Amino acid sequence: MALAPRLDLRQSQSLVMTPQLQQAIKLLTLSNLELETFISDELEKNPLLDTGEISTENGNANDSQEPLSEPGAQGSDEILSSGPSDAEATLDMEGHTDSFTNNSLSDSDGTLDGQLGLNSGSASSGATGDSPDFENMLVAEITLTDHLMNQAGAVLSGTDLFVAQHIIDQIDECGYLQADLLELAQRLNVGLADIERILGAVQTLDPVGVGARDLAECLALQAKDADRYDPAMARLIDNLDLLARGALPQLKRICSVDDEDLMDMISELRNYDPKPGCKIGGGAVQAVVPDVFIAERGGRWLIEVNSATLPKVLVNRSYYSELKDGAQDKQSKDWLNECLADANWLIKALDQRQRTIVKVATEIVKQQEAFFRKGVAHLRPLTLKNVAEQIEMHESTVSRVTSNKYLSCSRGTFELKYFFTSGIQSSTGGEAASAEAVKSHIKTLIDEEDPKKILSDDKLVTLLQAKGFDIARRTVAKYREALGLGSSVQRRRQKALQGKAA
Repeated sequence: MALAPRLDLRQSQSLVMTPQLQQAIKLLTLSNLELETFISDELEKNPLLDTGEISTENGNANDSQEPLSEPGAQGSDEILSSGPSDAEATLDMEGHTDSFTNNSLSDSDGTLDGQLGLNSGSASSGATGDSPDFENMLVAEITLTDHLMNQAGAVLSGTDLFVAQHIIDQIDECGYLQADLLELAQRLNVGLADIERILGAVQTLDPVGVGARDLAECLALQAKDADRYDPAMARLIDNLDLLARGALPQLKRICSVDDEDLMDMISELRNYDPKPGCKIGGGAVQAVVPDVFIAERGGRWLIEVNSATLPKVLVNRSYYSELKDGAQDKQSKDWLNECLADANWLIKALDQRQRTIVKVATEIVKQQEAFFRKGVAHLRPLTLKNVAEQIEMHESTVSRVTSNKYLSCSRGTFELKYFFTSGIQSSTGGEAASAEAVKSHIKTLIDEEDPKKILSDDKLVTLLQAKGFDIARRTVAKYREALGLGSSVQRRRQKALQGKAA
């Protein structure tokens, strides 16, 4: 058989990810705040997009800003209309009988399996100009460095102030000095004695304890400020490692005090702040903004997307008409049609995103109804696959929807990922329990344990098995450490100190 180059025709099928489809997938993973930034960028790029209502000379603003449909303008619904084989691998968004009311999604029939209901009332109204902007009310907080520099300028001057500035620059956010004094003295060409003297002046600034080089020095500075730094307290602070181990008899001998005085000194130390610098600055606290609201009304669950953080995106029809009349050449007309197609796609993609979020949240509420009614101890094991099968979507779609999304209910605000936990088999052959529920039981047992009879991990296993959890000792230890709870030895020492201090 001769070898020679030749041309062959071959037919094949493949799934092509268009730019619009890629952006639609990206929208699912964005939180409401991230989506607001994305929409702002789109508003800058597309002149046909607008937010809210604008007044026009022709009449109603709403009429002038309705989404338009042009021949060849393809939205997300058209992109996904190729059937489950193409769309399911990406977005899994099929049209349903959902309707949007007040910028929020409402289920048209109001029921879900006869138990869970979606009310058409919006949990939150859209963002309006009348709403107070709390972010603008926030005043920029002064940093710890600025706070110390303002004080240093009042008590120091000249070379001392220059050195103090360098020392303050080396103080971290917790208030500790992160620099070697000898190295700092050589760099500034200043004597080590002068560096230590100026550091002593910095350590007198507010907050008390700032400028310390370690925890012992930080506590010592606060004890001196409280006039409690006597020889016994000094020896106690020098032996913090013994205090951490609960070696009280050894500490009594070192400090030359009795039980009452030792407990009094320990109680005094507990009143000191090990991180004094955290009192100042640290930046503004960013509150978590929920993406979905869950509420119970009349025995039914109301599920609404939080539209307060999203601007109302509309197509400016009047401006489109003006541009269309002025477009003469083919290039301008093509650009205008492209802007219109992108605007239509964005509006439809946002609607589809809300439908998908509510659909996933509805299934989570249905699966975890016992949690919303009774608490974390009744949280069921749940996987992305379980939810995906129930709502007939791909598992990757559910994963994208639950990323960076938060749910607000009467029990607090939770990330949607929180409701997906592994399961612990029941020792009685019943329904499995979630890992979070087991952690809740472990915490309850430890909180209620007798200080004289501290529960070991083996004992916790026995008690949990009595409650119906088939769990191993190493799993109990892992969950206990995840909760920040010490071992039985550590808890025994801690509760012994608390009992004596009380």
